[in-house]
Amino acid sequence: MATTACFIIVSRNEIPIYEAEVGSAVKREDAAQLHQFILHAALDIVQDLAWTTSAMFLKAIDRFNDLVVSVYVTAGHILRTSTQINAMTFLLFIFSLLNPLYLPGSRITSSHFDTKVRALARKYL
Repeated sequence: MATTACFIIVSRNEIPIYEAEVGSAVKREDAAQLHQFILHAALDIVQDLAWTTSAMFLKAIDRFNDLVVSVYVTAGHILRTSTQINAMTFLLFIFSLLNPLYLPGSRITSSHFDTKVRALARKYL
């Protein structure tokens, strides 16, 4: 069975700072636009839920066809959407924040970070 996940990290001002489509399914031609549409629709739901619950992992907050959106909200209200690779990618994100050359809120362009996220996806998808 071919599976895929779109993994996106969104800054507190709702700007995507990292995006990766990972998995073994065939990539759709309109995937980038579809993922952006789903992300921004889910952000409205997350804004309401993030302030009314103490839970950091918001499981299955939105669905679109066969796609399910789950979100992990950090203490600083950085949003990460994914399915099964939340804990490990959160650690990778923390290591990026600890890098003195990384400006919080800027795009994550590290090839090392990208390689690690894709390796985790291969392991868990």
